[in-house]
Amino acid sequence: MNQAIGIIGGSGLYAMEGFTQTEERVVETPFGDPSDVLIGGEIAGKQVWFLPRHGRGHRLLPQEINHRANFWALKSLGVRFVLCVAAVGSLKEEYAPRHVVLPDQYFDRTSRRAEHTFFGEGIAAHIGFAEPVSAELREILLASTKAEGATVHDGGTYVNMDGPAFSTKAESMANRQLGFDVIGMTNVAEAKLAREAEMALATMAMVTDYDCWHEEEEAVNVQTVIGHLTANAELAQRVLKRAVAAIPVDAEWVEHRALENAIITPKEYWPEATVEKLGPVISRFV
Repeated sequence: MNQAIGIIGGSGLYAMEGFTQTEERVVETPFGDPSDVLIGGEIAGKQVWFLPRHGRGHRLLPQEINHRANFWALKSLGVRFVLCVAAVGSLKEEYAPRHVVLPDQYFDRTSRRAEHTFFGEGIAAHIGFAEPVSAELREILLASTKAEGATVHDGGTYVNMDGPAFSTKAESMANRQLGFDVIGMTNVAEAKLAREAEMALATMAMVTDYDCWHEEEEAVNVQTVIGHLTANAELAQRVLKRAVAAIPVDAEWVEHRALENAIITPKEYWPEATVEKLGPVISRFV
């Protein structure tokens, strides 16, 4: 049984304390190149694969990230659980910079639907996505974050914008009025593709700013974001180490059976080329 754990994040995560690195793996996928090489190793005796979503050195804009290649590569390496670390802007007064939010919902304001699914080209699938985050995995992240003494907010809605520009003030105020909690540019595609690949996913959203709605705070800029990310890096590594140790890698959660009632195209109509392209995503149905 595949039992690996994937971690998607930024600089520093592939050098975290307690991570015994064993290899760097270049994975070729039918969807193109992943963001970077995948870094394999062990934490608490468990196989872990790290992938920096923007590439080492933060070379990729949000719209340049090849999410399909990233998740195809992780799936091909046996990943069943994915922990994401993401920088977000806060849309609520009580979610201050350097706090942690564990979103349980998403609102998709992106414009790239074709790149947020593995399916098409003769095989249609429609995953259930009412509960887009693994409840069990989020509970593990919650316990791990509390154990490290951080201020953590359990649950909330992550609204995903295109970027790469930050919000206008009008957009920021509208997102607040709609009741969203944090805003980012990357995580909704990761959640959708993880579900299609039958992986359990949860996200550790690290608040770096108040977007631009807060009259008493400076509007978000790169220097502000980097400053808070640097401060949060050590915390994120400690939390992830605890979380990986707590994941029951032989668990069978609802996310691990997500495709059972999702593929609508009868198998006799599946094009051979598409079956080959989807590879590890649909391997248990072939």
